[in-house]
Amino acid sequence: MSVTTINILLFGIGNVGSTLLKQIEESRDFIAKQNGIVFNFPIIANSTVVLFQNADQQQAWETDFKRSSIPYQFQEILDFLKNTQLENLIAVDVTASDVMLGRYLPLVQHGCHLVAANKKPNTVDLNFYSLLRSELVVQRKQFLYETNVGAGLPIIQTLRNLYQAGERITRIQGVFSGSLSYMFNRFSVEPFPFSQILADAERNGYTEPDSRDDLSGTDVARKLLILARELQEPLELDDISIEPIFGETLTRLLHETDYRSNKQALNRYLEERKQQLDPDEVLRFVGVLDLEKRRFEVKLTAVKRLSALGQLRGTDNLIEIYTESYGRNPLVVQGAGAGKEVTARGVLSDLLQIAQLVKQREVVRISEVSG
Repeated sequence: MSVTTINILLFGIGNVGSTLLKQIEESRDFIAKQNGIVFNFPIIANSTVVLFQNADQQQAWETDFKRSSIPYQFQEILDFLKNTQLENLIAVDVTASDVMLGRYLPLVQHGCHLVAANKKPNTVDLNFYSLLRSELVVQRKQFLYETNVGAGLPIIQTLRNLYQAGERITRIQGVFSGSLSYMFNRFSVEPFPFSQILADAERNGYTEPDSRDDLSGTDVARKLLILARELQEPLELDDISIEPIFGETLTRLLHETDYRSNKQALNRYLEERKQQLDPDEVLRFVGVLDLEKRRFEVKLTAVKRLSALGQLRGTDNLIEIYTESYGRNPLVVQGAGAGKEVTARGVLSDLLQIAQLVKQREVVRISEVSG
């Protein structure tokens, strides 16, 4: 089997980025043998410095990054691509940065396919959303972002397949946040204060870099928006109602004061919510995308302990997709919805999907030249 080299521009070397590099190195021989694909990393960057590599030095990337990375301007990366004339490029965004928004179009125009764990480029205004997709068509490039919703779970692709097959989707609902699932699954049955469980979630890498993004409900709202747009719903983030977990006053307080030193303030409010539950109820943070009633919301709600949502454990997500064909029995996708390992594996799956397409095009091109 011929081997195709895929050149990756990696933006972000935190939990997910570093785990992705590790997984690719561990699976390098298998991927080459099974798929005829080798991943090369000519560019590895964080927000301030970049490592340019003319040859693959992936095994020693951490040492090389500390020793040889340099401060950079984004234009220098584009110049590097132009000067080196690298082919088979995929830019991978595993940051949570707004800065990356301005980089997607230039990267596509310089020959890059896109893979993103970062949800923000898919949840900004519709003008950018549409412009990016138009440019992808013009440049014949792919953009995959399965990990935007459900980490490594096949939610976006499942929904896309249903929609493209003409299925009428009426409602999507469930627990969309692995971090909030973990926190409220534990909080509902354990005696520990919420702030302690939150600290555990942060330490395990389940939350966003700033866990206020999780607690605000905005992260779940972004996931609903991404799914709505997959169904060609022209929604903006403001169209999704977010009921703050802690009420308006406490939420505002956490944003105005030193959040890290005030997490204990969360305990009393949630303990009161817990005491109000019936014996057969637990708390879950639920998102609803009701396309028939035009109801789009995320909120903390009480559910029956023995219901599907009530029986969730760990970081599990559970998403129910209601359609005309499935009737009253939804299609259910359930599994781990947080964690650097499952997210990195989901990114790797997207990478392989694009790499296989690139390889197929390469085979066709060689056949045409030979013919």
